[in-house]
Amino acid sequence: MKNSLLTGSLNFASLSQGTPVVLLGVAYTHLKTTDGGDLFLTAYGASFWEHLRPDNWFNREWFEQKRERLVGTATVYKVPTQPVRDASLDLVVKWSRIGEDVPVDTVTLDQFVNAEFNSPFEEFSLVMEMRSGAYGSRQIRILAQKPLAIYVPAQRLQLWQTGRSQDKIAAKLRQHPSVELDILRQYIVIYGWIKGYDLVQAAARLALKSSEREAFLREHTDRVTGELEAKGYQVMDMKPAHVIVRFKPDGSLMKGRDGRVACALVDYELMTRTPDHEADVRFRHRRHYLQHITRRAPGAELPPIPSHLALVNLLGVDYLVGRAESTGGWLWVAGRDAELFDYFLPERWRRTPHIRLSCGSLIYCTRTKDNILLVWKVSRMGEFPQRTDRSSLAETIRDHGYNSPFEEFAWTRELAAAGLPVVNPRAIYMTSQQVSPRPETVDRRRYEQFQSLRTSENEPILRPDHEYLTIWGYWNGPDELFTSPSAPAHYPLNAEWALHRKLITETTLVELLDGTRRKLLAAGFLDGNLKPDHLLLSLTADKHLVVDPSGLPEARLCNFELVRKNVPLGEFAIF
Repeated sequence: MKNSLLTGSLNFASLSQGTPVVLLGVAYTHLKTTDGGDLFLTAYGASFWEHLRPDNWFNREWFEQKRERLVGTATVYKVPTQPVRDASLDLVVKWSRIGEDVPVDTVTLDQFVNAEFNSPFEEFSLVMEMRSGAYGSRQIRILAQKPLAIYVPAQRLQLWQTGRSQDKIAAKLRQHPSVELDILRQYIVIYGWIKGYDLVQAAARLALKSSEREAFLREHTDRVTGELEAKGYQVMDMKPAHVIVRFKPDGSLMKGRDGRVACALVDYELMTRTPDHEADVRFRHRRHYLQHITRRAPGAELPPIPSHLALVNLLGVDYLVGRAESTGGWLWVAGRDAELFDYFLPERWRRTPHIRLSCGSLIYCTRTKDNILLVWKVSRMGEFPQRTDRSSLAETIRDHGYNSPFEEFAWTRELAAAGLPVVNPRAIYMTSQQVSPRPETVDRRRYEQFQSLRTSENEPILRPDHEYLTIWGYWNGPDELFTSPSAPAHYPLNAEWALHRKLITETTLVELLDGTRRKLLAAGFLDGNLKPDHLLLSLTADKHLVVDPSGLPEARLCNFELVRKNVPLGEFAIF
């Protein structure tokens, strides 16, 4: 069913009308199709942009007549393009399985317990990295397909077309209500065709007997696996069908300069770096991130802003905003440093293992694929605060409602400027998946108040039919502390946990809460629901609390849902 969709032609006269985009280190030219789809051409694909126009290979009649289904569990075809200036191009087109369960055997699952399919952009990034050969032995070269393009059709599938169980999807959403599932969006990765035969086909052509066949398959599969490992990569479902060889006219196998059979690797959706290579990359990414995240001097030289991102100022906060192309959502990264944008793309943190930090709210801590600790929260904007009491405080909280993510970030910046310790706001992500809240449960005031704020596509930045996630720095000490690999370890805990662990007394807790309220008032703010778990303390490796100059534990405000600006003190006399 995935291949039955019609596609529009590209609405441009030449490649020059495309938009340059850099995603996860790979440069693309982004082109729009007339039906609203997206085509991302790599440097390899740009030369063949006319061949790769979807109407030259994906229109229904041509595709169904010319396609050849390739062996494997994925939906993958070989298809020629329609001729352009009398020349045709053989393509391998494959539907990405991002978000689906990995059908691997028990042995593989034991080895790769957290196996998941790469997103299309992660897959291309890894293949480009591997083709460059920068890591590992310079004597080894891995032959691989050329990644040409990623095509994202405009049409969204119905659930029955995805091949996924509706009950299974509902169960996943119940378990992880804050995680966006890409269940309806299609991604088609397009590679150049490599001539030849896979090892299974080659063994049949060589008419090898059973024992010879097994030895042939094992020898060449193990050799490619070993070479991959030497170059810093591994394929979780490595099999003979993933290795391509060629025959010479005399019927013998083609060999390389080293005298061994020339082998090429295909199928990269479950390719990862080896642990040592991954640790090296994560260390470099984390160091690069921290060097940029701490570069706050007003006169600091910043990299130019690429054309696929825009610099906007919302409620006094600068953001770099752009599409999260892997999901179709929107991403606002606080600040003006374009080199930080990729670190907050949802595929870098959305499916990494996470720990829930609150029983009452959807707040999670995760270590991203770039080895960065982040905290992400599902915004409660649009909900009515629920309180069982009928006090004036409860009415005031309900009258105010939950802040929008952009208000939270704006108030955080103002409080930090006023000297109140706060956690660091990093990014705001709007999911692409639409939700359908019941009208009577939606507090529409924020959506109406900020309806004039628009995206570059003239859509409201605040929409009641989408979910918003705020991303924050994981506080365990100043950012500057961790630019050095030998930095001392600090551990965060909120004031409520500190009280339960007898690290502070009830008297100290009251002093911390009262001190935070006074600082909020001095800055022109109030918190409608300040609680002990809204204050973060920092613990050293030897279990001592970090203290401020007054001798009290340094407390850092980490919740801004009900922080309110310019509220008279009398309204909250209950405190």
